[in-house]
Amino acid sequence: MNNQRHPDIEIYIKTRPLAGIENWLSTLGEACVSSVSSEPSGNKTHEYTLTIDGESIPVFVHEKAAGKAWTSVWFQSDKTPWEKDLDCARVASLALQAQVRCIATGWTTGDDPDEWWKVEDKVEELITWTSA
Repeated sequence: MNNQRHPDIEIYIKTRPLAGIENWLSTLGEACVSSVSSEPSGNKTHEYTLTIDGESIPVFVHEKAAGKAWTSVWFQSDKTPWEKDLDCARVASLALQAQVRCIATGWTTGDDPDEWWKVEDKVEELITWTSA
């Protein structure tokens, strides 16, 4: 398993409203919305700039990113408070009282793209996620 800091952080949050996710982001630092775009499918992407400890971090929140129940939260920076996606998933799961999933190792050649961490109620489990 890759032990290096991930270059970005992406998690998937199950069945939580956007307002709850935005509230959680606001507890991490100062957030401002820079744009919202809608797709014909009804999916919406919200672009934020989150300032944490003086670092400006682009964050994309994509509603219905994996089926109707999952919202993707993608921190496009290695300057987040977390070294790995799993670290962020743990924090988000507790704060939002939700199931959160993240890729098991990060995206490197040879990794199984269907192997994910499922974090819920302080329980972490490696799963195969082949469909939303």
